[in-house]
Amino acid sequence: MKNPNTESGKMVGQTAATGFQVGVRRTMSVTPEQAWAFLTSSEGVKLWLGHVSDLTFSEGESFTSSDGISGQFRVVKPLRQFRLKWSMKEWEKPSTLQIRLLSDKPDRTTISFHQENLDNMNTREQMKLHWEEVLNEIRKNVSMMERE
Repeated sequence: MKNPNTESGKMVGQTAATGFQVGVRRTMSVTPEQAWAFLTSSEGVKLWLGHVSDLTFSEGESFTSSDGISGQFRVVKPLRQFRLKWSMKEWEKPSTLQIRLLSDKPDRTTISFHQENLDNMNTREQMKLHWEEVLNEIRKNVSMMERE
């Protein structure tokens, strides 16, 4: 009997070139501008980077949060995308994190977190749960913005 977690010898989320990867996305009733504004606010940054002060969100900018998350911005496309090196202090090597804002309607935006170069299946599962929680918190915060 085949193992349901494998596909041609590879585990779910395992790639040939970039280790393990995970993607989580949620569609919310906000404009891309509102989503970007929240992600780049101190409250939003706290959710996906930890406590970091004075970020300019510029390509090449490095950061280390008080929560032990460090990295460097590689691509910053306002209202559309972040691509960055992202690592927790106990990790041996950084991952690549992409955050994309996808919208084909003016009042709806999908926020997508995609992370690759994860070292193993356990880290993949840990990050899947982490990004799901981050997106749940973002949803709570942006739904409060709607009511204001």
